[in-house]
Amino acid sequence: MTHMTNMTNMRVKSAKPPFIVSGGGAREQSEYFNYIAVVRKITSFLTDRFGSEIQLYYQDDSHEAWNGLEEDLRRGYEGVEHAASLFDLVETNVFVYNTDNDPKNSGYKIRPAVLNNLFIYMKHQVAFARVPRTTVNGLGYENLIFAASDEGMLSFLREMRERQLSDPKIIIFTDTRDGLEQERHKVTVEVSRSDVFMEEELKTQIYRSIDEFFSKDRSFFQTYGIPYKRGILLYGKPGNGKTTLVKSISSTTNAPVAYWQITEYTSSGSIQEVFAAAVQMAPMVLVIEDIDSMPESCRSYFLNILDGATSKEGIYLIGTTNYPERIDPALMNRAGRFDRAYEVKSPNEGMRRDYLLYKGMSRFISDEALMHTARRTEGFTLAQLSELYASAALQMHYENEVNLEHLIAEMKSDYDKGRSREWMTDGQSKKLGFVLG
Repeated sequence: MTHMTNMTNMRVKSAKPPFIVSGGGAREQSEYFNYIAVVRKITSFLTDRFGSEIQLYYQDDSHEAWNGLEEDLRRGYEGVEHAASLFDLVETNVFVYNTDNDPKNSGYKIRPAVLNNLFIYMKHQVAFARVPRTTVNGLGYENLIFAASDEGMLSFLREMRERQLSDPKIIIFTDTRDGLEQERHKVTVEVSRSDVFMEEELKTQIYRSIDEFFSKDRSFFQTYGIPYKRGILLYGKPGNGKTTLVKSISSTTNAPVAYWQITEYTSSGSIQEVFAAAVQMAPMVLVIEDIDSMPESCRSYFLNILDGATSKEGIYLIGTTNYPERIDPALMNRAGRFDRAYEVKSPNEGMRRDYLLYKGMSRFISDEALMHTARRTEGFTLAQLSELYASAALQMHYENEVNLEHLIAEMKSDYDKGRSREWMTDGQSKKLGFVLG
């Protein structure tokens, strides 16, 4: 097997690292996937590298350190070294498609896989090994973290956290058929607080609460004896800025932000895993999207987690829903779950004018026409106003003029059809649906 194949743009230190275990001789074969034998070999390898005795560590109920390793490998962080591969008959490299917006870095990249490799942070004398092992269902793994001292481990964890906070990422939790998946997404577009359009009083209340929660001294909570956890529920029609608000929080808050997408596969196990990971990242923001979608089978467990004395310590919880009538009343009628519920309303006339001005509509029309457009778009959401601007820009690009009255009338007609589900206009109108037969 070839070690460390062409690794475009990768800077992870490596010089054809050896295999810890080979499938060669009979003795080596007997040690293949033998947990004790492999740990002994890794410990011996690290003792020689570090020049000191090695301790084995367990990270309780969290993948934060492993997510940090993944991110360091993805970015080509120079402080991590690919020291060795573990087994010669198990894959050691992974190819991934680079999703950065920079065209120069587009395409596939090859780098060491986290599985079946030993990685060293020499500065702190810390090492990671995700060791393959056989299970009844095939190939599994054990996560092992080694260090020469407690001081080195703590120093490493502090530095890793600071490194992650300096390069903002949103952690995405998604419940799938195969369990909870975690991904780290770079904040490619910074969303400032001025980019958020909502009622000024509501906006002030939310950001004031956020800023106080993440102040360094936490004096507010200590002074008034308030538990260090917070929960708010945002509800309202889709397209009015709930997601933009969350993006602005991730861009302007010096804290980890996690985004949890509830699905039909959400279970008590995944709920426990998400909150355990959140507590490890605290202080942090946990956003639960479409909280009304929580499966009936695990709602009681979810409520119990929220009621736990320490389950939300250091967590700023934000729930969102487009359908508040579907929300379990038990979420709101007891302190310690969601403290406040805020309606994110459709924009009024003044806000519609400001938003169209913000988007750049004044490039196409006069101030007077802009005011008229704001009046004519009553009931439009921010997303619909954004689409109106895009349609106007497209019309200007191809026709060198903008007929906003026509565009508004078209959009209103489309939205009316969407509400009534009457789409045909040739005299054979019918509601869309499925025909069985």
